[in-house]
Formats: sequence, C-alpha cells, structure tokens
Amino acid sequence: MKINLINGPNLNLLGKREPDKYGNFTINEVINILGEKAKDNNYNFNHFQSNHEGEIIDYIHKECVDSDYIIINPGAFTHTSIAIRDALLAINAKVLEVHISNIHKREEFRHKSYISDIAIGSIIGLGINSYIFAFDYIINKNKEVNKNEN
Repeated sequence: MKINLINGPNLNLLGKREPDKYGNFTINEVINILGEKAKDNNYNFNHFQSNHEGEIIDYIHKECVDSDYIIINPGAFTHTSIAIRDALLAINAKVLEVHISNIHKREEFRHKSYISDIAIGSIIGLGINSYIFAFDYIINKNKEVNKNEN
C-alpha cells in the first residue's frame, strides 16, 4: 500500500499562520502522526508540500502514478487549479481531499472545490483530525478489503 500526502500553498506555515483558523499544530506534526500510522500498518508513506502549482503537478506525475491513495490538502489551489485536478485524474490513485478549516463557512470564493467531485471523500473543518480521519479511512478500508479476500 502506497500513500502520498500532498499539501499546497502556505501549509508550511501551520502553527504560525492564523491559529484561530488552522490551529497550533505544524505540518511536521501531521507528517509524524501519519508516518507512525503508516509504519504501524506497513504502508509506504511519502509527503510533499509546495507553494507552487507546477511542483505539485510534477510530484503527482512522478511520485503518485503507482500510489494507492493520495491525501491532498491543495490549500488555495482547491478553488483555482484545474491543472491539479487534471493531474489527479491522469493517475489511478484514490484521492481523499482534506481541509483544516471548513471552507463552506469561509469566504464565498472558497466554497467551490475543483477536487471534491473527483475525490472518494472530503474531510473538512476538523483541524488536524481531517488528516487523521482520512488516514484512518484508508486503514479501515484496507482491512475491509483484506477481510473480504480471505
């Protein structure tokens, strides 16, 4: 099982940036928590963060073509990037969209996501738990698949 975590612009500033909206946790804390879950379940886990749309697209093209799942928080690119959407559609990985804040309780322009309709699910507004719940979904889904195969 190969899982990639992709974080978009400004998420490198977690813990410093608008803690009232995004909490006090850092991106490294997210990576460490998910990395431990991956290790406990013998999953291959990689992570990537960029403030540049093209770098995210290149990462998807190079590193995600053989992934089973992608957990992605595209940040502001959620609302603007058809190119990231197309890159995700070009590969076979299942996509889980996550957002720390509830995008539907924010400015009107943040209500539209170019990722939601191609994702198997979206987890929004639950802070760091958005990431954890996405990863737990993958773990539980994999256990379910393995149980049905036996």
